[in-house]
Amino acid sequence: MIGAFAVGAMLAVPAAAETRVTYKSAKAGTSYYQMGVQIAEAMKAGSGGDIIVTVEEGQGSVQNVMEVRARGGDYVFTTPPVLVGLAQGGKAMFEGKGDPAFDEIRALFPIPSLTMHFVMSADSGATGLADLEGKTILLGKGSFGATEGEKYLKLFGLEGKVNIADAELSNAVAALKNGQIDGFVTAGSWPAPNVVEAAASAGVTVLSLNDEQIAETKRTRLVIPAGTYAGQDQDITTTSLPVVAYTTTKMEDETAYQLTKTFWESKAAMAESAAWWGGVDAAMMGNITGKLHPGAVRYYQEAGVALTADQM
Repeated sequence: MIGAFAVGAMLAVPAAAETRVTYKSAKAGTSYYQMGVQIAEAMKAGSGGDIIVTVEEGQGSVQNVMEVRARGGDYVFTTPPVLVGLAQGGKAMFEGKGDPAFDEIRALFPIPSLTMHFVMSADSGATGLADLEGKTILLGKGSFGATEGEKYLKLFGLEGKVNIADAELSNAVAALKNGQIDGFVTAGSWPAPNVVEAAASAGVTVLSLNDEQIAETKRTRLVIPAGTYAGQDQDITTTSLPVVAYTTTKMEDETAYQLTKTFWESKAAMAESAAWWGGVDAAMMGNITGKLHPGAVRYYQEAGVALTADQM
């Protein structure tokens, strides 16, 4: 299922045919935008040029879902499965904005999850969340990691007991090295570039959460293997928010099939140039809580990947 790049044209159509797809993910400059670029390159190479993906800058996962209402069968977008469920139920940020188009959203394949990192300087002596008390932490502003970090401080009785640094997350590594902060919170794919830099240049401890804490967050458990970051000799157990590539029933089955097949057959090669793809495997299919596109279902059945009744 997860092999090297496919060789030659893969679409069951004449060589002159070309399928064009728009892939909408995140803001330019983010790791998720870069993933989109990598997927586009992999699709072109893996399909022998028959699948051409145009990467479009996104303004956030909610907006990606909202655009389903006006898009056609060439639209692929990324968002957490939980937002698809909220859109289809007309709840939370989708209240009063329901649309029949949301019911036609279908999943293709998982991409790296948004993974929480509580990064503490070695000098801080912190080994668990309780050790954040009295420390100066940089959360950043406006990001999923910042919002989630604030939520955890409240959840675990640390609100008002932690000094929150007034700075942007982009300054986190420099501030940590200079001793201005004891740690920072960040969320993204792993290995996270800012955590790699901090571990290599400053020496850090990335905190683990226990199973009881993870259950309280109501997020998905994720293990970052030992050796991912410099000085990390044990697995890190943390929380994550799954992210999935979606389309709608407007997409032709054959196109969805080829996109899904080419993704998995290209994943190993993508992981050679970007380590975050190494954490994506068939087990992550369990994070997809809604229906898969029929074309994707065809691929998974051929590949022997077990699907749930709700995904069919």
